[in-house]
Amino acid sequence: MRDEYQVQLALVGELLSAMAEDVGTAMRRATAGLLGADRAAAESVLADHPTLIARRDQVEARTYELVALQAPVAADLRTLLTAPRVGADLERMGNLARHVARAALRRYPERAVVDQLAGVFASMADTAVRMAGKMRAVVADHDAELAAQLDRDDDELDELHRRMFGIMFAAGWSHGAAAAVDAALLGRYYERYADHAVNAATQVIYLVTGEHAG
Repeated sequence: MRDEYQVQLALVGELLSAMAEDVGTAMRRATAGLLGADRAAAESVLADHPTLIARRDQVEARTYELVALQAPVAADLRTLLTAPRVGADLERMGNLARHVARAALRRYPERAVVDQLAGVFASMADTAVRMAGKMRAVVADHDAELAAQLDRDDDELDELHRRMFGIMFAAGWSHGAAAAVDAALLGRYYERYADHAVNAATQVIYLVTGEHAG
């Protein structure tokens, strides 16, 4: 019975790690749709989203069952308490990638981001996808030091977000209000994606240390 418990506990971690990989892939493909008018890439984000939701549901079901039946303590209990929260943040990251993909499809066959902002959005996407990759390793290895790095990555993305607004508000902006509104919404999606990665990492730090990050 205890061996089965450990198997189920490990499976929760594997599901979360798979979710982190899913949301990284989703944002990478969503950005390909956004910056390259790649309809297939954007549509794949929408098509794959139910898999992410199913994994989130499995995380919740398995953790609640293990808490109810096994009465875990100490680190195991922290694992089971934090897993649904991490899963919720990963799900929200997937939702934000889906918003980016939908924005790309709304503008197809045109590109959804003007040339003047393409470089900034490419950099934001690189940072966001890197954060998802770190989250996959954080969840798999319970690496609190790596989890703490996501704060710095979030700062990097915030700086890119500010740079985006700097371009939009500069005297040389000639693309009109509609393009500015689109960019502002899209920038917010990337920013919130990074915020949820940091939230998930904070839960892993608590899991490892038993202390909430300050």
